[in-house]
Amino acid sequence: MGYLTGKTAIITGAGFATLSDGRCGSIGYGIATAYAKEGCNLVITGRNMQKLNDAKEALESQYGINVLVVQADVNAGADNEAVVNNVVKQTIDTFGDIHVLINNAQASASGVTIADHTTEQFDVAMYSGLYATFYYMKACYPYLAKTKGSVINFASGAGLFGNFGQCAYAAAKEGIRGLSRVAATEWGKDGINVNVICPLAWTAQLEQFEKAYPEAFKANVHMPPMGHFGDSELEIGRVCVQLASPDFKYMSGETITLEGGMGLRP
Repeated sequence: MGYLTGKTAIITGAGFATLSDGRCGSIGYGIATAYAKEGCNLVITGRNMQKLNDAKEALESQYGINVLVVQADVNAGADNEAVVNNVVKQTIDTFGDIHVLINNAQASASGVTIADHTTEQFDVAMYSGLYATFYYMKACYPYLAKTKGSVINFASGAGLFGNFGQCAYAAAKEGIRGLSRVAATEWGKDGINVNVICPLAWTAQLEQFEKAYPEAFKANVHMPPMGHFGDSELEIGRVCVQLASPDFKYMSGETITLEGGMGLRP
């Protein structure tokens, strides 16, 4: 029996991804793997159905849990409330309850300065990150209130430290931090735990960022003091398990900065 056996979690942006060494190559897939190991049924969303189906096949075959795949893309041209409500409806129809909401999905144009940033690029970051987090929290609220569940949102050091070339990404992530703090204040009476993680994990996307924008990478991405970047499953994913565990509750509203090997630092 795992910590989360019988529970249901929605994880956005959780398509299959691996690094060259075979480890989980995205934060979303790393979290999904950590949750699957604890017996949690999963609802995973994203834009790429192939990656979602690959994740479903791997997680179900290896860990014996049930995975519902729902294609969902929150963007400037979509009926986003309908998109998100469809995910929530399918979750309830399939599993009956929602215990954990993890807003991980985020797209952005990195390495582009403010002066060169387009409105379209800014919209991509705001809709996929901030707006998506808002819509999912709003739609999941009544079910999380029923289960006294957990919301785990993702911000970033890009917003905390003002990283070069990441204006839209930083703006979206700081918006998510503010939204999360308000939710923690408003939803505390309902027993809903709301936390934010600011991770620095080595992912396939970060590998691509290093190749595409080496100068921006060098300026913004620094090796943590312990000498390694966070592992998407073993560190980021395990923190998400801990935050949703019935045996452990962080103070709602905390921002947790997780860097490779450094553990938790409020």
